[in-house]
Amino acid sequence: MTSTPTITTTRTTLRPFSDDHLTTQYVGWLNDPETVRFSELRHRKHSLEDCRSHIEGLRAGGHYFWAIELRATPHTHIGNITAYLDTANRTAETSILIGHAPSRGQGLGREAWCAVVDHLLQVGALRMIHAGTMSTNTGMLRAFEESGMTIEGRSVGRFLLDSKPVDLILAARHATPTPSDDQ
Repeated sequence: MTSTPTITTTRTTLRPFSDDHLTTQYVGWLNDPETVRFSELRHRKHSLEDCRSHIEGLRAGGHYFWAIELRATPHTHIGNITAYLDTANRTAETSILIGHAPSRGQGLGREAWCAVVDHLLQVGALRMIHAGTMSTNTGMLRAFEESGMTIEGRSVGRFLLDSKPVDLILAARHATPTPSDDQ
C-alpha cells in the first residue's frame, strides 16, 4: 500500500486525509450544489458512511487522498486532492475540490494542485499526470495551465450542466516528452 506523503506549499499543507477530516462539514461540501457544480459528485447525495467507505477504498487501492489545510491557521481543512495511481503505467489521474467557500478564488487550490503535480512527477516517479474538467470550469483550466499541463483532448458535449451540453477538456503533463504513436 502506498503511503500518502505530506506536501507543504507557501500557503497550504497537504496532509493524508484522516478520520479527523471526515466531518459533517466535509460531507456538507459534497452535498452543496455550488461546491460540486463542475463535479460528477453532484449527481448523488453523500453521507458520512459512504464517504468513509470511499476513503477506505482509496487507501486499500494504494491511491493518494490529501486534505488541503491552511498553513496560516493549522488544521483548517479547505478541500481535497485525489490521485488515482495506475502503477502499471506509471500514471495518475488527479482531481481537486475546494469546499471551504471563503478559501475559493484566492489561488489556494491552484497552489496545492501544482505542488501535487510536481510531487507526483518528481518524487513519485510517475511519467504522466492527467485530469479532466468541464470547459466552463475556468479555475480548473487555469490550474492545468499553471501546473504545466497541456490540453490533449476534448469530448464535445460530454456533460450536461444546467441542462446544456458542456465539453470535457482533457489535460496532461508528462515527466519527459513522449513521441506520439504516429511518429
